[in-house]
Amino acid sequence: MNEFKKLLHFAKPYWKLAVFSLVMLLAMVVFDLAVPRLVGHLIDAGIHQKDLAVVVSTSAIMLGISLLSALVAVLNSVSSIRVGESIARDLREAIFVKIQNFSYGNIDRFSTAKLMVRLTSDTAAVQRLFQMSLRIGTRAPLSMIGSIVLMFVTSKTLALSMMPLFLVGGIVIVLFSTKLEPFFKAVQQRLDRLNTVLQENIAGARLVKAFVRGRHEAERFEKANENLAQENIRVMQLMAFMGPILTLLINIGIVLIVWIGGLHSIHGDLSLGQIVAFTNYLMATLQPLTMMTQLSNNWANGLASAKRINEVLDAKPDVVEPLDAASLPSRMRGEVEFDRVGFHYNGEVDRAVLEDICTRIEPGKTTAVLGATGSGKSSLVNLIPRFYDVSAGGVRIDSRDVRALKGSSILEHVSVVPQDTVLFSGTVRDNIRYGRPEATEEEVVAAATAAQAHEFIMHMPRQYDTHVEERGSNLSGGQKQRIAIARAIVCKPSILILDDATSAVDVETETNIHAGIANALRGATIVMVAQRISTVLNADKIIVLDKGRIAAEGTHRELLKKSQIYKEIYDSQLGAEVRHGL
Repeated sequence: MNEFKKLLHFAKPYWKLAVFSLVMLLAMVVFDLAVPRLVGHLIDAGIHQKDLAVVVSTSAIMLGISLLSALVAVLNSVSSIRVGESIARDLREAIFVKIQNFSYGNIDRFSTAKLMVRLTSDTAAVQRLFQMSLRIGTRAPLSMIGSIVLMFVTSKTLALSMMPLFLVGGIVIVLFSTKLEPFFKAVQQRLDRLNTVLQENIAGARLVKAFVRGRHEAERFEKANENLAQENIRVMQLMAFMGPILTLLINIGIVLIVWIGGLHSIHGDLSLGQIVAFTNYLMATLQPLTMMTQLSNNWANGLASAKRINEVLDAKPDVVEPLDAASLPSRMRGEVEFDRVGFHYNGEVDRAVLEDICTRIEPGKTTAVLGATGSGKSSLVNLIPRFYDVSAGGVRIDSRDVRALKGSSILEHVSVVPQDTVLFSGTVRDNIRYGRPEATEEEVVAAATAAQAHEFIMHMPRQYDTHVEERGSNLSGGQKQRIAIARAIVCKPSILILDDATSAVDVETETNIHAGIANALRGATIVMVAQRISTVLNADKIIVLDKGRIAAEGTHRELLKKSQIYKEIYDSQLGAEVRHGL
């Protein structure tokens, strides 16, 4: 329940509309309760007494009440839907904004599939919870209370005989609601898993075909799909018991009314009209219990989803700016220092990714980071723009600790081309100036030219206006990388980080790209993460990482003389005979 209370502030802007919906609901209840009373009057004073005037007038009043009830029902539905939809819209926006403020560590913990479920399925469940609360959640208890009061007014003896039924009905609803919540939570978790499998399969469709793993992926999906179906069946089976139980209670109540009411009628204590009215009140009391069955299902599902949504909204970013965070100056040198840096992911202190890193990246120079897979290369450069916080030591840009700087200020001066190239649906031009929308056409073309992308862009059907499909599916890997590099260049950064950003292009194109970057970003500090030795040969400084530690650093020629690891990498890629020929 506390999880739902946390989300109540999303309803605050719409409290007037919610109150209006509740007023309409109250009017519906009053009209519903008036009808049985009028039916009793119609039978006793009209039909039984053969008074046509009473029959006509009472029927006209009942017709008028029915029309008014229909009108207020429509107004209640429209207003409750508007409240629910508005809350869902604000909730989705809040989750989306929260995700945008997540640090890399938060994104690592919440998978894309899980976040998608929270944005869609969980939000829809909370939306239904608000809507049903405004339509059934208030109507059901008010109808029950009103009906019970009128039952006592009609016949205290009959009313007291119904109390055990009401008690049993209430207990059934409470028990089922308590049991259902963990089941609905399990359903959402199964949906998370299904979405994860589905997303991985769609994103890797080409890889699946290339390795002929269609059957394996189909089995993975079938398993996740079956688990979701079985969990849903468990929920539905439990819910299936509630309706029949409440129907049984209603039928038992009718039998008791006919039996006990008939005895009282024979003795002249109750009229036929009172028995009919009492039967209607019983229905008006127990039918809300049936409605509350549906509401309890929505409550159980909504509360489980509210908890999952709050997990996202309550998550604290791993990287937090201090209140007095400073900004980098508009003109900066681009020096980066690592001072005894240690780093591990998500609190895994026993699995250090980087240890005791001490090095300096010279301003205006090109520094390369080389090492085996898993040596910590990407982790090291991700500390520069503060995508992650260090676990020990400090990272400084121009002698300023990045933890004391505004994140937006750092990223104004640091551009990153990540390992995984991400392009958005839109035009080529839109993708290049994504980080700087105000860039002119000349700047876009210049950046594309430097990244060796201009030539192939000009051969596209609509050149810079060519539409890029989702994730750049209509472009080759090398083309996507070059557009991503152009996107970073157009921002005119003081520090450019290339995280294995030219792995999909040939050596000649790679050489031209580095020359283009040097020409377009004169005086900028370039940090390159590379797997290919040819990429780093001309770097001013090469840092060799091994198991999270700096094994050696220096120029290419210096490392050939003093670093066994560097020589092994060189020989494995270019051959020892090439090295001996230098």
